[in-house]
Amino acid sequence: MSAVLQRTPLAETHVAAGARMVDFGGWDMPLAYGSQLEEHHAVRRDAGMFDVSHMLNADVAGPQATEFLQRLVANDVAKLTVPGKALYTCMLNPQGGIVDDLIVYFFAADQWRVVVNAGTADKDIAWMRRVAAAGQFDVTITPRRDLAMVAVQGPNARAKVWAARPAWQAATEPLTPFVAAEVADDTLVARTGYTGEDGFEIVLPAAEVVALWNDLAAQGVRPCGLGARDTLRLEAGMNLYGQDMDELTQPNQAGLSWTVSLKDAARRFVGRDALEQFATPCAFVGLKLQDRGVMRAHMAVRTPQGAGELTSGTMSPTLGVSVGFARVPLGVEPGQTVEVEIRGKWVPALVTKLPFVRHGKAVEHS
Repeated sequence: MSAVLQRTPLAETHVAAGARMVDFGGWDMPLAYGSQLEEHHAVRRDAGMFDVSHMLNADVAGPQATEFLQRLVANDVAKLTVPGKALYTCMLNPQGGIVDDLIVYFFAADQWRVVVNAGTADKDIAWMRRVAAAGQFDVTITPRRDLAMVAVQGPNARAKVWAARPAWQAATEPLTPFVAAEVADDTLVARTGYTGEDGFEIVLPAAEVVALWNDLAAQGVRPCGLGARDTLRLEAGMNLYGQDMDELTQPNQAGLSWTVSLKDAARRFVGRDALEQFATPCAFVGLKLQDRGVMRAHMAVRTPQGAGELTSGTMSPTLGVSVGFARVPLGVEPGQTVEVEIRGKWVPALVTKLPFVRHGKAVEHS
């Protein structure tokens, strides 16, 4: 007997709009509302919106909240000093493997928020509480399942949000990337996203999300599903937890060394000892297929330096060729040609830097 899927406050809205619903990490989520390709292009050229209410916002508060987060995550939250500022980071286990990747928001020294992935949310909260208890930190961790979350992405996304909610413009127009503003009680608008486009991620009370969704749709913001979200994030060079990384993956193996701060030798975050003593050398690169075919996760990669493996792959709607991420031996460099095994044939692929696409256009890496 299959488990009952969890549903977001927008689930009935998706079904009424004709969305094809699928099981995504235990959640009943829209794959597409019609043409996945058209949804993808809407985000690159105009504005699209995604229900990301399955992701969990959790408040971290208390007199030792800052010290706790300095122990919990690999990046240095002391860099956050302006209320609303955020950073991307990973929680690691003692072996240096990635428990989850997440965004941390600073509001005050005793008031923070983390946003974690849907499929790992329960595990993450349990892990956070375990780290807090082990370090005897005076901190409370409060999952906020009373909140919903909508991502509005694309070159016209911000303007269409302001058209739907004019009262939010004054507080959100000055926002720079990775900064949020509170525009009402329990309503946070952040200039973040997962597509390589500009836009907002909006957190608000669950009771208010259907009205916001409908008002955005009335402004011409196109509802988009998981299919478009995956092709968009791949073009943008953004990892997916559970596919490009997991608890057996160290940050450098997923191209995430930049999310680890080792500057302060006194800051002994969980997993630091393992990263310093047992780092696993490898490269994480982009691949562009040079022939017909579509790359997918777990396909074998053959390089002059040895064997590798694709972690993600798809057909890029923007570029018209297949793109992917690969974990390969050190020494594999952008500009090299490698081979990918597709249905028993070895097909040439060009090694590139990431991302493939930014702000709707192909990135030409020099």
